[in-house]
Amino acid sequence: MHITPEPTVHIIDYGLGNIGSIANMIRKMGGQPVVCRDPANLIAAERIILPGVGAFDAGMSALENAGFVPPLLDAVTRQVPLLGICLGMQLLFPASEEGERPGLDLIRGRIRRFDPAVGLKVPHMGWNRVEPATSCSLFAGLEDNRFYFVHSYYADCERAQDVAGTTVYGQPFASAVQVGKVFGAQFHPEKSHKFGMRLVANFLGVH
Repeated sequence: MHITPEPTVHIIDYGLGNIGSIANMIRKMGGQPVVCRDPANLIAAERIILPGVGAFDAGMSALENAGFVPPLLDAVTRQVPLLGICLGMQLLFPASEEGERPGLDLIRGRIRRFDPAVGLKVPHMGWNRVEPATSCSLFAGLEDNRFYFVHSYYADCERAQDVAGTTVYGQPFASAVQVGKVFGAQFHPEKSHKFGMRLVANFLGVH
């Protein structure tokens, strides 16, 4: 009998992510989470999740101080699939209006703040729909794309082809991004029940 091994996912633990909930969802979907606190362990990673909550500069500082930036960029060069979640997605960009530090520069564009002057409540919080790009594998098999958001800043992609999903909150914004095997989700899959479970399963390659 051939037994398919559980897909392994390294979750980067740099002190700013919802590690436990993400790990639990990976287990539920048949994956094997590896909480990664040693950057050297990314050399063996088959898939990587970069979570994150909080401010852009604090996130980049924590990621750099923990020594994750060079091995993370190396993993992307080696075509290791990477999923950034919430702040983790924003860190994929070159810069943010929230801070002054440079980001990972894996997705072209900029992170911008929602404008409360137009009557929006900031942060954008709660359930909202994502209109997926037909080519993005993260949304395969999802008929109702509703996800849970908590954020005050949004991604403004320079290239339309990098937008993997769009959400409307006062204006359309990129709620999911993809360049090659680098993915980003502004929403929280681990808080999005069956919709998030399917998205995580798609990232794991479990169907």
